[in-house]
Amino acid sequence: MGSSGKRVQPIYICSDAVGETAEAVVKAAMRQFVFEDVKLIRCGHIKSEDEIVQIALEAAGAGGFIAYTLVQPELRETMREEALLKGVRAIDVLGPMMQAFIDTFNDSPKRQPGLLHTLDDDYYRRIEAIEFAVKYDDGKDTKGLLLAEVVIIGVSRTSKTPLSIYLAHKGIRVANLPLVPEVKAPQELYQGKRLIVGLTMQPKKLSGIRTERLKAMGLPFSAKYASAERIDAELVYAHSIMKSLNCPVIDVTEKAIEETAGIIIGWLQQAN
Repeated sequence: MGSSGKRVQPIYICSDAVGETAEAVVKAAMRQFVFEDVKLIRCGHIKSEDEIVQIALEAAGAGGFIAYTLVQPELRETMREEALLKGVRAIDVLGPMMQAFIDTFNDSPKRQPGLLHTLDDDYYRRIEAIEFAVKYDDGKDTKGLLLAEVVIIGVSRTSKTPLSIYLAHKGIRVANLPLVPEVKAPQELYQGKRLIVGLTMQPKKLSGIRTERLKAMGLPFSAKYASAERIDAELVYAHSIMKSLNCPVIDVTEKAIEETAGIIIGWLQQAN
């Protein structure tokens, strides 16, 4: 049982390799929600259909779901069948992408587990970047502002963390910093040479996102955090900081994370 007295519901990460890909996708999705009673269970190096039967049974009993990356077709088929039989939601993380390659390029996959994480320089760079993004998320350590390739700044709930993680999966070292009127911007923000990007959002949209955040946390919707006056004050302050830095600003009101990331990657490529 969790601290709230609710049943802890698991998410099973299943793979015939180590399961890092599915786990990364699940964690990226989890960042958009507030969970206290969910745990991740990684089941790697799956080799038999019996293992899948047991996992599906456990997931059904625990009220969780399954995210899987199984490259062996017979294991994928068993997972689909068992999930359907047990009434468990199972998400095939790699399957649709592999099928797109098959259909588009008329080729067959190697069906060798673990190829996605061949230990090359690109892989190590991505892992390092992800660890960096986690370490220097939300202004936890201002040293990251000097070590990063990209620094993302903006008020709360402008998607700084999801964007940082997305860019990290591209091998880019990213630190992000929340801008709050009551907290003076650190000197490190004005030092060093790297790309600083400001994120902004239309006040009405930001208020809606913050209201949903308060709802998820069980707090009153009328809290100052989501009020129009507070949001206006934060945005004015944030824009003053961005102007003092003379940094580019992206309005993310109607933009997907991928679109914003694409703009930033384009700027990085131009700088290089």
